[in-house]
Amino acid sequence: TWIPTCIIIPSIAATAEPEDLPLPSEEPHPDDTQTRDPPAEAHSVRAVLGELRVSSVTPNSVGLQWSVPEGPFDSFLLQYRDAQGQPQALPIDGGSRSVTVPGLSPSRRYRFHLYGLRGGKRIDRVSTDITTAAEPDKPLPPSEEPQPNDLPSEAPPFEAPPARAVLEELRVSSVTPSSVGLQWSVPEGPFDSFLLQYRDAQGQPQALPIDGGSRSVTVPGLSPSRRYRFHLYGLRGGKRIDRVSTDVVTSEREDQRPQSEDNPNELPPAEAPPARAVLGELRVSSVTPSSVGLQWSVPEGPFDSFLLQYRDAQGQPQALPIDGGSRSVTVP
Repeated sequence: TWIPTCIIIPSIAATAEPEDLPLPSEEPHPDDTQTRDPPAEAHSVRAVLGELRVSSVTPNSVGLQWSVPEGPFDSFLLQYRDAQGQPQALPIDGGSRSVTVPGLSPSRRYRFHLYGLRGGKRIDRVSTDITTAAEPDKPLPPSEEPQPNDLPSEAPPFEAPPARAVLEELRVSSVTPSSVGLQWSVPEGPFDSFLLQYRDAQGQPQALPIDGGSRSVTVPGLSPSRRYRFHLYGLRGGKRIDRVSTDVVTSEREDQRPQSEDNPNELPPAEAPPARAVLGELRVSSVTPSSVGLQWSVPEGPFDSFLLQYRDAQGQPQALPIDGGSRSVTVP
């Protein structure tokens, strides 16, 4: 005989692991929701300004250059204080990598701040300190005069420019009682930038920096029935390579023009433009406490240039000439 043997295996219930508890330092506190700032929305593309370098220095101007290792920027804004300590702001196109700052004083130290703007906001900034050169006819102090031993035995070879740059005739494209339009060509080039110099109605020297790709400019803020002499300089490497000049007399105001002898009420016929040019709506693209960004379109054109006019906080009229190919501007 045999006796069956039953082996009973007891069931073992699985015990659940205890839930992980947050560390004391990670436990949320009631005040966290009140003090923690919402995460800032990152730009789709990072924009970084390279070093602000000096390309040229004269007694009354400074040439600056910079790079954009990561970008792009919509525009730039250069800020500094003039010899009287007044703040100055120079808007620069987003595609530019150099600028010439005119109207400075000799032997004076300036601090320049270059801001990179995108969407009307200042994204990055680079700065540099520069001292303008002394007047050419001003003798150096005895301590700064070169001594015979300081002079090199052999002068360094002169480095010729890579290509010849030539300015063509400076022509008048338009004349009004308060402005003059100028045009020029560059048969051989290119130039880095241009500089237009003239004297205003009070005899004060004025300088208008112009981008190297431009071939026209409108000079605002002139006086009626007055003769002006304009000098256009072509710059390369911070040096004036060529110059063209012209004399222009602004037209008289409408209320000063004599009426026709045959019909006093008849005005002289206006010359129709060869093609219709229409401006679209002027829209605001950005607003900050100290600047406004504007945009516009040209459904029919083209225009040679644009002129933006407004009054500043002191009620003084201001005029900003703009290249005919532009469709936006930042007013600082």
